[in-house]
Amino acid sequence: MKIDYRSRLTTILDVVRILLVQGLAFRGHDESSSSKNKGNFLEILNWYAKRVEKVGNVINENAPGNNQLTSPLIQKQLVNACAAETTLAIINEIGDSNFSLIVDESLDKSIKEQMTVILKFVNKQGQVVERFLAIQHVADTSTFCLKVTLDELFARHGLSISKLRGQGYDGASNMRGEFNGLKTLILKENPFAFYIHCFAHQLQLVVVSVAKRKGKHQETNLAKAGDTRWGSHFTTLIHLLTMWESVLEVLQNVCQDGSIADQKGLASSLISKMESFEFVFVLHLMMKVLGITNELSNALQQKDQNIVNAMALINIVKDRIQDFRDNRWDELLEEVQSFCDRMYIPIPNMEDKIPVRGRSRREGQWITYYHHYHAEIFIAVIDLIAIEMNNRFTETTTELLACISCLDPRNSFSRFNHAKLLRLAEIYYDDFSIQDLQVLKEQLHTYIHDIRRCSDFVECDDLASLAVKLVESRKHLVFPLVYRLIELALILPVATTSVERSFSAMNIIKTDLRNKIGDEWLNDMMICYIER
Repeated sequence: MKIDYRSRLTTILDVVRILLVQGLAFRGHDESSSSKNKGNFLEILNWYAKRVEKVGNVINENAPGNNQLTSPLIQKQLVNACAAETTLAIINEIGDSNFSLIVDESLDKSIKEQMTVILKFVNKQGQVVERFLAIQHVADTSTFCLKVTLDELFARHGLSISKLRGQGYDGASNMRGEFNGLKTLILKENPFAFYIHCFAHQLQLVVVSVAKRKGKHQETNLAKAGDTRWGSHFTTLIHLLTMWESVLEVLQNVCQDGSIADQKGLASSLISKMESFEFVFVLHLMMKVLGITNELSNALQQKDQNIVNAMALINIVKDRIQDFRDNRWDELLEEVQSFCDRMYIPIPNMEDKIPVRGRSRREGQWITYYHHYHAEIFIAVIDLIAIEMNNRFTETTTELLACISCLDPRNSFSRFNHAKLLRLAEIYYDDFSIQDLQVLKEQLHTYIHDIRRCSDFVECDDLASLAVKLVESRKHLVFPLVYRLIELALILPVATTSVERSFSAMNIIKTDLRNKIGDEWLNDMMICYIER
């Protein structure tokens, strides 16, 4: 009897695991005996029983009526047990290590606010790991509600906020307030939980800020994108340029043959805008700008991005933006005029005068087309981007990041700076005692001499590979304090792509047809699906 029960339970768990790993629905609309499709769970179980004799011998009609183990309640209990075991494995993997917190929020298919929590830490092998901890429904996204939800989550899993060494969020306004934001509340409890705004979102916000301040040119966007969501308009603009004539043809067909007056009017308006020099100019300008930032945007969305690489990429983009401003005006104007010639779009004489925008012609304030396009659009947009880049990516003014960059292993540790690394340890004074600081002074000297002589570290090109190599060579035991600095640097979140991916997983599990999924069921399924 016990053997049959164990076989039955093992079989049903196998089916549960298959559905969890694939993110599939369990229940069917009609699970009666006469149904032709009883849902994934029962259908797979029946399929299993038909093909494996020992399985068929312990389920369905061969199992006691009160011990089938196929009820919806049993299914939920088994899924919950799988999620609990997965979460326990994650907590055990973290152990006593420091970790950082990555949080984001989004609406699910039933229009409920869901908050995703990711933990980032360095495991025993020196690898940077990001683990999905939970998705929690929040009544609203106010600072207080988010903080209470986080506190309850930490308490439930036995996590201590004292081990928190970093916070990462998207660009949501309730996550960014200096005095009343979530980060501030956490920093009051733990001053070492440094806040690093997602670098990729910073870049997105740069472009968004420029777009908002130059709102009159927003007609270049084919689709409205969220301020802090992935995806650049770069690809959209490329498609518009390559399909220019086709787009105009479609709009003309709508204008001539459309049956709805509003659509015909909109199509006519869009044609007028597209066939204007200003539209083409702004389109090409934004193509250039987004082209410069596109590679950085893609790189910052990589899961394994680290601070040293991020700062290097950001500086490259700053230099390219400045070069574009100083040296690329003539090239851009020639490209725009060439396009207009091919598409039979009138080109204004750059020396002709036009009234200043927002002013009456009677006031007599006139400027040339050249001034309008060069100064009011080209220079203004580039300067806005440069200002926003400097405001949001402040390597020189951010002491923490400047110190961390000294750990960079590239070019034979050329950025190594003994004084700055000691300062980094002082910043994390809860992790380094006075005695540790004295030991670290000498350990840093020994470390850099040893590591530069060791050929195993020549190919290390970032902090992540350096940490792994230190563990593999057991040098993390020889230089434990230096390794502690590296761990602290690695767990600082510079990208929140993991939470974005978790919301993609949420949309796989909770679809339009499965929008009645409960919060606990959704959380359990997502834990098992993501951490499979």
